[in-house]
Amino acid sequence: MSIASINPATNQTIREFEPLNKDAVIDAIESADKAYQSWRETTFVERQRCLLKFADLLRSDADEYARMITLDMGKRISESQYEIEYCAKIAEFYANGAERFLADQPMEVADADAYIHYEPLGVLMGVMPWNFPFYQVVRFATPNIMAGNTVLVKHASNVPQCAAAIEELYSRCGLPTGVYTNLFIPSEFVEMIVADRRVQGVSLTGSEPAGAAVAALAGKNLKRSVLELGGNDPFIVLEDADLEKTVELAVKGRMVNAGQSCVASKRFIVVEAVAERFLEGFKKQLSALQMGDPMDEQTTLSPLSTESAAVQLQQQVQSSIDAGATVVIGGDRPDREGAYFNPTILTDVTPDMPTFDQELFGPVATVYVVKDEAEAIELANRSSYGLGGSVFTADVQRGRRVAEKIETGMVFINQPTKSQAELPFGGIKNSGYGRELSHLGILEFVNKKLIHLGKK
Repeated sequence: MSIASINPATNQTIREFEPLNKDAVIDAIESADKAYQSWRETTFVERQRCLLKFADLLRSDADEYARMITLDMGKRISESQYEIEYCAKIAEFYANGAERFLADQPMEVADADAYIHYEPLGVLMGVMPWNFPFYQVVRFATPNIMAGNTVLVKHASNVPQCAAAIEELYSRCGLPTGVYTNLFIPSEFVEMIVADRRVQGVSLTGSEPAGAAVAALAGKNLKRSVLELGGNDPFIVLEDADLEKTVELAVKGRMVNAGQSCVASKRFIVVEAVAERFLEGFKKQLSALQMGDPMDEQTTLSPLSTESAAVQLQQQVQSSIDAGATVVIGGDRPDREGAYFNPTILTDVTPDMPTFDQELFGPVATVYVVKDEAEAIELANRSSYGLGGSVFTADVQRGRRVAEKIETGMVFINQPTKSQAELPFGGIKNSGYGRELSHLGILEFVNKKLIHLGKK
């Protein structure tokens, strides 16, 4: 197994890490379980102190951690800096809110006193992706640590510098050994970990096939699971939308993280009355993106995470072109070093084409022209995914009515899908199940115990 940091802007190896063997993994599970026995008894104040220190440490070395993200997976440096600050805010959100979110909840019972009491479950396993290498881990680990659980994390193999740094951060903030553990392991070790009786749940953010495999493991072993998988988010443009602002947000929504986000806008569904003007503006702004070194503040389009990711995206795009899709701009890779892909717009994509219901993870947008609002909703729902979506209209109440008919876990009016510590994040259909962030995120891996005190 190769665990290496390879700069996708140059395809040069920066650093390699040794994977753990089976015995080391067994020891890590034992350590996490031992830590749980005492960590579960700590007060919210003790946990809060550690997590607030975690936020402070993130901010004090923000530039170093941002640079690490960019070197590991190619994100533009400004986006990496934003990610670090966002992680600090998530840590503060749960540090300051966990006691309130997990407070005993009185039950309304006519003839008795009863309440719900929240308790941690134990050791949890997290399988994390590379596209937001700090954020994805923090949004899983932080609420669960505040709830009194301990966590093991298998991070993506192409962001090992970030994985090691996160473990060091959790240690430096004062968490006892075993509360947070990074595992440099091959994927086949995940089955052994999930099957272990001491591990009580598993959370995965990643691809649909990986999610199906982990869900099967969790079900087989009667463990709780949370899955955040792919997305094919619709971006609906109605005829009364502010087109200038909508085009600007369409570029932002599609090109965040070079298009490598589960909730990036991917399917642009535009009512025919404004389709020509939207496509003209969209094409102009995407064509103006400046490809370059992600460490350069002037760069507006960074490389993909790996060379293999760029190759796969090219294959997906070419399959649609071969099947009759129209290339408005792009459609191929530039002649330069690194895992880059040209900004691309495809039209005339039909349901019989492979990419109609696939997630395109990169700077590729598909634009569909529809007759009216009803047809836009129908097309938006013609997907096996259901993560996020957005609706653009001058009438917020109209947007609300449309949003309520879209089959996704999240819908935003007049802005692309985004995440925020206070808002629940998650999807339906093949995009997974469960919720992260907000007060709901801390409730996924706790025992909601009923305590009945008898008759009043």
